[in-house]
Formats: sequence, structure tokens, C-alpha cells
Amino acid sequence: MKNTTLTIFIVALLGIGAYYFFAKSETGETARIITTEVKQGPFKIYVNATGELKAKRSVKIRGPQGMRSVGIYQTTISNMIPEGTVVKKGDFVASLDKTELASKMADVQTEIDKIQTQLAQAQIDTAIDMKEIRDEIANLEFSMQQERLEIEKNRFEPQMIIEESKLKLEKSERDYIQLQEKLRLKKIQSEAKIEEIDANLRQQTNKMDQYNRISADFTVMAPEDGMLIYEQSWNGKKVPGSQINAWDPTVAELPDLSEFISVIYVNEVDVSKVKKGQSVQIKVDAFPEKLFAGVVNEVANIGQQLRNQDAKVFEVTVQVNEADSVLRPAMTTSNEVLVYAYEDVLSIPLEAYQKNDSIEFIVVKEGNNYTRREVLGHVSNNDEIVIAAGLKPDDVVCLTFPSDLQALPLRELDPDVKEKAKKDMQVANSERTKIEREKANKVQGDLAGRDEPSSGGIIIIN
Repeated sequence: MKNTTLTIFIVALLGIGAYYFFAKSETGETARIITTEVKQGPFKIYVNATGELKAKRSVKIRGPQGMRSVGIYQTTISNMIPEGTVVKKGDFVASLDKTELASKMADVQTEIDKIQTQLAQAQIDTAIDMKEIRDEIANLEFSMQQERLEIEKNRFEPQMIIEESKLKLEKSERDYIQLQEKLRLKKIQSEAKIEEIDANLRQQTNKMDQYNRISADFTVMAPEDGMLIYEQSWNGKKVPGSQINAWDPTVAELPDLSEFISVIYVNEVDVSKVKKGQSVQIKVDAFPEKLFAGVVNEVANIGQQLRNQDAKVFEVTVQVNEADSVLRPAMTTSNEVLVYAYEDVLSIPLEAYQKNDSIEFIVVKEGNNYTRREVLGHVSNNDEIVIAAGLKPDDVVCLTFPSDLQALPLRELDPDVKEKAKKDMQVANSERTKIEREKANKVQGDLAGRDEPSSGGIIIIN
């Protein structure tokens, strides 16, 4: 009897110990589970991107326009006034390196000197040759005159002597005609040779004149009044020491400070969300207390690889709808593109949303118990997701989960409710697409009067 009582006591003691052990363990795990309430109300989808202010309109300050025509395809900016300098029309802006141009000009000058020497020598040679022929003609004319006198003197001589004198005169006359033709041909030949040399000289002289005109353009002047801003290229700003090429010899620009755009770069993951006409909230990093309204004006069709970035990005142009005297080109901007706004939906943090191959679910706290509940997720932003079906406004969802997550009971959605929610999402998506299309069509008009995207909604089914 005594042994039986002892056994019962030991078993009871072990049971009490086990109860407290597991209760404490369970309470500790419960305390570690983080929960949050379902949020009901507006839901906005944003895409965030950094960018840079640029003037919407500007006057390009270009170097020589005809570098390609003289065989120069790039040159270096030797000197340029500081960015931000206010210039007047005709003021000095920059000087370009003339080393290659000077070398070409020296080569042309050498060629001109050579051709001028050839021309002078050809003229001298022509004068000598022509004089020799003219002397021969003069001598022959004198001989012919003597031969005529000889014939006249011998007219009473025997016929043989007369005939001999006549033949001699005839030969001299033929020689005279040949010399006249030789003189004519020599003149034509000399003129052609001199014209050829002279043409080469004109060609080289014209080239030198062209070099001189382009050389003047290597000193760049301001075409208008304005504030100088350095030209931005794919590898940075064009500063002293930078190269400019013959296809785009722009060295700087004079921006119109009355209207700005923010050029932003959106990564390839988010670019499909960005459309023309979407509202943008712009913050200039230099003045973080100021916010400016804008609208998406253009989205690039082709991505590009920026320096020091692995992923491709797409250039997006945002029209800044407000003017402010503090705005300057090249200021860095932070841009929040409003993709879409829903008026009244249920949403939860992304950490609470679970999805596998077959089901979407959340973990709901009901008293001291936890239940997996099937849901139907809709759209999401960087932090939260809209739940189209499976949630109630007063639900409490888990951000961290019990260790036995897969063992928790699962409450599945009613098939009819699920199907209706899917149809409602399709309607909401169609409405969103329609609104985006309308805004894209309007963006070609007056961008300054754009409203924020119209709010849409989806029906939330519990």
C-alpha cells in the first residue's frame, strides 16, 4: 500500500513538471511571434529612382562643325571657363587643342611652297622653250627672205639652178609651218602643265583657307547670353581634358532655367510599371525640405548600362511642373513615381504573405491559437501587398511564424469566393490599364496641368 502511494505521488509530480515545462516552452515561442493588424484604407504603388535635373530647353555650345571634312575626328578641350559662369553673347567659353590641326596646316603649307616652286620652274622652262622656238622661226624667216632674193637674182640662170633655189625655199617654208605648229603645241602643252600645277596650288590653298576657318572655331564663344553648364556624355561631364568628336562637337550648353525635367534611371525590374502620365513627387537633394510635383513624360524603349552598375536601367524623363529659383541643372533628385492608387483595400506587410506552388496563405492569430488561412494576393509595393480575398479588417496576422508552420490547420477559400475575387481583380486591372492609357494619351498636351492618377479599387471579399 505504501509502495502504491509512493508510485502515484511520483507520477503526479512528473506530470506537473511536464505540464509546466511544455507550457513554459509554448509561452516562450508565442512571445517570440510578431503580429500586426490588417490595414484598411488607401494603398499606393510607387517606384523610387534617383535622377538629375536638366533644363527642358537649352542652346548647345559647339566646337568646329567641319572637323570631319579636314580629317580630324576628335580633339581635346584645353581650357574652359568654370561651370555656372554667366556669359554674354560672344564671350570666351573654351579653347580646343590644335595640335593635330597645326600639323595638318604645316603639311599643307609645305605642299603649297613645293607647288609654288614647281609653278615658277614651269613658267621659266616654258619661257625658255618658247623663246628657242621663236628664235628658230625668226632665223628661218630671215633665211626664207634670202632664198627669195636668190631666186630673183638667178632668174636668168640655167633652169636647174632656178629649180634648186625654189626647192630650197619650199623646204624652208615647210620648216616654217612646222615651227609655227610646234610653237602652238608647245604653248598649249605649257599652258596645260601650268594649269595643272595651278589647280593643285588652288586645291592646297583652299584646304589651307578651310583649316584657317576651322582653326578660328577652335576658340569657342558663347552663342547667346546664359549660364554655362558642362555637357553630359555617357562617361561623365565634358571638362578640360575631355575629348569631343567630330560627330557631336558639343562642349557645353546654355540652359533655359524657366523649365526643368528630371532625368531618372529605373531598373529593368520596375520599368514595366512606369508609364507616361504618372504623377511623380520630386525631391532635390540640395533642398530636401522642398518637394516638387512632376509627371512622367517619356520612357525609353531600350535599356543601357551605366558605369559602376551591373543591372541595365531605362531612362525616364519626368516633367517638373513647378518653377523655383533654387533649381539648377545637374542637381541630384530623388523621384517617387506613383504607379497607381487604390482607395479602400485590405493590405498586410509582405513578410506576412506566404506563397508556394499550390497555395497563397497567411497565418492568423485567433486568441491563443494560430491558423493558416488561404488568401488571394493582388498588387504589391515595396513593403505591403493587397489581399483580395481571405482577410477581414479586424484580423491579426503573423510576421514571424510558429516552428510547426506546416502542421497548423489550413482554412481554404470557398471556390466561389475565390473565383469571384479573381474576376474582380481582372476588372480592377482593366480599369487601371484604361486610366494609364488615357493619361499616356494626354501627356503630349499641357503636362503642367496633370492630376494625380485616378484612384481605383478592387472588391475585397472576406
